[in-house]
This record gives sequence, structure tokens and C-alpha cells, in this order.
Amino acid sequence: MNRQSTSSYEQLISRIRSANLLASTSSLLHWDQQTMMPAGGLDHRSKQLSQLARIKHEMVTDPAIGQLIEACEADPQLQADPASIAAVNVREIHRDFDRATKLPVDLVAELASACSVAQAKWQEARKLSDFSLFQPWFEKLLALHKRTAECLGWHDVDGEPWDALADQYEPGCTAKATEAIFTPLRQQLVDLLKALREASAGPDERLIRLHLPTNPMKRFVREVAERMGFDFRRGRLDESTHPFCGGTHCHDVRITTRFSETKPIEPLYSTIHESGHGMYEQNLSESHIGTPMGQSVSLGIHESQSRMWENLVGRCRAFWVWCLPLLRDSFGPEVETLSVDEAFAGANIVRPGFIRVEADEVTYNLHVMVRFEIERALMKGDLKVADVPDVWNQKYRQYLGLKVPDDARGCLQDIHWSSGAIGYFPTYALGNLYAAQFFEKALADVPDLYEQFASGKFDGLRSWLGENIHCHGMRYPAAELCKQITGASLSSGPLMRHLEGKLKPLYGL
Repeated sequence: MNRQSTSSYEQLISRIRSANLLASTSSLLHWDQQTMMPAGGLDHRSKQLSQLARIKHEMVTDPAIGQLIEACEADPQLQADPASIAAVNVREIHRDFDRATKLPVDLVAELASACSVAQAKWQEARKLSDFSLFQPWFEKLLALHKRTAECLGWHDVDGEPWDALADQYEPGCTAKATEAIFTPLRQQLVDLLKALREASAGPDERLIRLHLPTNPMKRFVREVAERMGFDFRRGRLDESTHPFCGGTHCHDVRITTRFSETKPIEPLYSTIHESGHGMYEQNLSESHIGTPMGQSVSLGIHESQSRMWENLVGRCRAFWVWCLPLLRDSFGPEVETLSVDEAFAGANIVRPGFIRVEADEVTYNLHVMVRFEIERALMKGDLKVADVPDVWNQKYRQYLGLKVPDDARGCLQDIHWSSGAIGYFPTYALGNLYAAQFFEKALADVPDLYEQFASGKFDGLRSWLGENIHCHGMRYPAAELCKQITGASLSSGPLMRHLEGKLKPLYGL
């Protein structure tokens, strides 16, 4: 690498780090709005976020960034190894620069402001179970998203507006490719669900019938998260309407959960889920903060971490061998006669429900498919926002056999559309697929993982994830990373083997 290209690269990284430092401030304001901000702060907060979005956009679209990218890409030494730190950073910065320069700064600022207000309107509408209160804001956001898609364009002549939005969450993701994955997976899941519902036996339900008070539950889930590996010296756990993982960098990771005494194990699994996200963030490289090599690959890969810890670890029998004594210590007589097998069975009941974040492993992806189909139709102009509740309810009857009772348990349950995240939902299903495929390989590499879990040792899996996924930052695109780790392209095989291998014995099949 010659002196001129080194200077260009260092200047480029310095500029990008400055822009991402500003973005991390926005992340902290978003976290505050969801957890601690008084309702009266909304108007001013929307202005703060809009201004920060405007300034960051101006920073990352500065023509000097483009000139520095060109200088870096013209140096054969810097580009000699496509997987090198410098080459990866330049590649991903170029990709982001291309997207950002296609978007007018006024559109970026308007979308940030609208999302801030829309989230508050969504919370109000969800509380009152009245979609009409959120509808005008959803219509405004949809119009802004369509403008965004028009500015960005999409992948090829067969593409769709939805593709342009999904690409920011899962690079290269398209509606047609997603449909190709979802269609056969849907049938496999529906067939398995039918077999389980028709089974003569079923898991014990003692676990989900427990009454577990909120205050000891708060202490319990924090202990579980800490013992599994979430570092509270570099993170914190709070409450929010919709659990999420946020923060600013690997030494400041914010996760949230929610508590319900009528749904006793929901706080446990939502906390484990967000801890999975949090451990990924905490394990990203400190030396690469603010650059692509210090960021996660994609949201599908990020979701693979949360779903792996929640389901592949947290719902296995070995986990309950370790966790049940902690539960007994926290709640005493209420759980002292609960057995490991009863707890394991109760954590794996398959029963269609209305709420995605509470869904079992079999029906979860069906929830995601409903959302994908609706937002795809919205972006194509085939569906009006006013008709979302009716279409939502129809699809829940079709896929899950359920009659949705109200908007709060229907189309208002998720925060994503109010926060501007159209194109996000399929990453949840992709995460399930990646999680199962990665975990299958982890078990092959570390055969005694279950024995480790049973004794409360989770560092074996954390180390494997760190060495195979976390350390790479954005070095490999998601599909390539999957091949690097498992030797195969992403498929539904590992997920279906996991589900059938665990659930059929529990249901006497």
C-alpha cells in the first residue's frame, strides 16, 4: 500500500467513524424514547432525530467521500485481498455511499422525524387497540418509503420497490427470492403443525400455568442473561413496549424486555433473545468501532444469534437442567415440585397464537410470512393502508386458523412499521434458518455442548460464535458466511431436523 493510498484510506475511515459517532447518538436517543423519555418530550425529540439524520446524511454523502473511495479502489495493493480489513471497509463504505447519495437529505430528515412521531402514535393506538389512530401516520410513512424506493431503485428488471428497502437490512434480499424460500418452508411448517395438533399426546403445561410475580422475575431474568454471557459492565437491561437491542458500540449495549405475570415464561425468553443480540454486539471488535469491520453482517445473521440462544439453547432440555434450580431459588414453593422434563416440555408447547414474539418455533415463521406479504403488497400499491387490518385477519385465519380479536393482538402488535422498518420482517425467518444451520455445525465441532449447558457453561458456544461469526464483522456477506461456516448454502433442512427431532417425541409421534 503506497503512502497516497494509505492517506486516502485513513481519511476515509476517519470521516466514516465521525459519521457513525453521530449515528450512535441517534441510537441512544431512540433507546431513551422507548424506555425513559416522558411523553411531553416527543415533539422536541422528533426534531432532534431529524436534525441528526440530516447532518449524518450530509457527512456520508460529501463528494470527498466518493473521491476517497475512488482513490482506495484504484490502489491494487489495498484491493489485493478482497477479505482484508481495508478491502472490506472500502467495499461496504462504497455500498453505503451509493445508497446514501441517491437519497435527498430532505427526504432522510423527513422520514426520521415522521418515524419518531409515528412510534408514539403507534403506542397510543396499540394501547387503545384502534388502528385508525395509527393509519394516517402509516400512510405518511408508506408514501415516504415509496419515494425512498424510487430514489434507490431495485436490483433488476424483475425487481420490486420492496427490494430497495429490504436491501438495507439483508443485502441482496429480494421479494422473489424471499418468496422462493418461504413457499416450501410454509408447507413444511403447516404439515408439522397439523401432525402435532392431531397427536394424541402433548407436552405438560405446568410451566406456562405458573404465577410468577414481576419483581423476582426481573431479578431472575437478569441473572440468567448474565450467566449466559451478557456483560452488564458493558450493557444494561430495561423495559419497553416492544423488546429490542440498541446502544452505541460494543461497550454500551442496551437491551430491553417486558414482563407479564399472566405469561410467566415470556420475560425469560424475550430476555434471552435480546441477550443473544447483545452478546453479538458486545463481541464485535473494539478496534473497528465505527467501521464495517466492527458491524454485524446483516439482520438475518444478527437474528440468528438471538434465535439460537432463545430456542436452540434456551428451549433444550440441558438448559432446564441448569436453569430450573435458579427458578426454584427465585420463586420457591410455586415451582419446587416442577421437574426438568415438565419445564422442558412446557417451554416447547406448540400452539398457534396471535403474538409473534410469543410464538412457538413452529408457528413463528408463519407470523413473519403474513407481514412480508402485506408490506410487499403495500409497496407495490396492491393494498391500501386502510385495508391492512382486514387482510391481516384473513391471513391469520388462513395460515394459523385463528380469528384475530382486536388490532392490539393483530396488526398493531409490532413496532417495526411505525419505526420505518419495511423490508425488515423476513430477516427474522432467515435468522431462524441460519441459527439452526450454524448450531448444527457448532454441535459437530463441539460435541459436548449440551453437557456444558447442563452445568451452566455457555462459553463453549460463545467462543465458537466469536471465532466463526463475530470476529469477521462484515467481511463476508451472509450467504457466503453461511457457506464458509457450514460448507453449504442456506436451507430449511437443519431447522426442520431440529424441530421434528425435538417436538415429535414430546407429542408422542
